[in-house]
Amino acid sequence: MSDAAVRHFRWADIPQERVTDVISRKLITGDAMMIAQVFLKKDALVPQHSHHNEQITYIISGALHFFIGADRARELVVRAGEVLHIPSNVPHEARALEDTLDVDVFNPPRQDWLDGTDNYFRKT
Repeated sequence: MSDAAVRHFRWADIPQERVTDVISRKLITGDAMMIAQVFLKKDALVPQHSHHNEQITYIISGALHFFIGADRARELVVRAGEVLHIPSNVPHEARALEDTLDVDVFNPPRQDWLDGTDNYFRKT
């Protein structure tokens, strides 16, 4: 592959997609990975879900309270400057403890985010 395939992005130029009244995101997708800025207002809920995509979540500001596993038995609070790795197919849920900005990296890209079939967000 030539260097012509190299692309440069500015977050400020990426349109912000409204997911719910309290969650929005910006997406950048490569061939085998995706990076997203996710904006969550305090008390926003990302309902329990799982996906075949490996996920790394880096909290830029704020904090997310995660519930891990189908039984929600493991709880973690991930704060600014901290990173959470979620392997493929692990059920998880998150609630914003305060207004939060996180950066999520997925491998492969989240097709459900790209085509709008991420209906779990609307289960509140």
